[in-house]
Amino acid sequence: MYNGIENITICEHPLLKHKLSILRNKNTGTNEFRIIVEEIAMLIGYEALRDLEVEYAPVETPLETAMCPFIAGKKPAVVPILRAGLGMVEGILKLMPAAKIGHIGLYRDEETFEPKEYYCKLPTNIDQRKIYVVDPMLATGGSAVAAVDFIKKYGGKDICFLCVIAAPEGLEKLHEAHPDIKIFVGNLDRELNESKYILPGLGDAGDRIFGTK
Repeated sequence: MYNGIENITICEHPLLKHKLSILRNKNTGTNEFRIIVEEIAMLIGYEALRDLEVEYAPVETPLETAMCPFIAGKKPAVVPILRAGLGMVEGILKLMPAAKIGHIGLYRDEETFEPKEYYCKLPTNIDQRKIYVVDPMLATGGSAVAAVDFIKKYGGKDICFLCVIAAPEGLEKLHEAHPDIKIFVGNLDRELNESKYILPGLGDAGDRIFGTK
């Protein structure tokens, strides 16, 4: 919980914090960085998926017939914000392999720092699915707000946002714009610098995941 807001969860698992410390190290290589982002996404996803609805159906165990819980309703949707969000998708899919995948492409204008859309493709019946938007970094909040705007425009309602690290500025902006969505954060960092990068941060997540500069 952040500032008493129930819809915001700051994950406190020590294993997650340990892995995040490795991500922060500038000497962590691309392959290790990519693997750890996936592992952290799984840990955050475990928390975010707690409220999935279930329905009961009979299962024949070796000893008897038991009524057992299964995930109910339409398969959930995972929607990464391109391109860095792709690094979190496999971690979520390891928890729910049948999830549908959407994509939202946004880039940040280097002068205005505002997000610009270049691609949006969402699963069918998005209005009937639980939706998990993923992006490793929540900095200014502009891209996250825009992504949720697009999803709502196409009918999405039940939305969670998952990130590895966040700046207070971005977290507050996203919550103010969309107070109805749940937000799960691996760690709340200190602040943004003049270039709108998170401090202490971990650098450019997209560059470090894909090995580009």
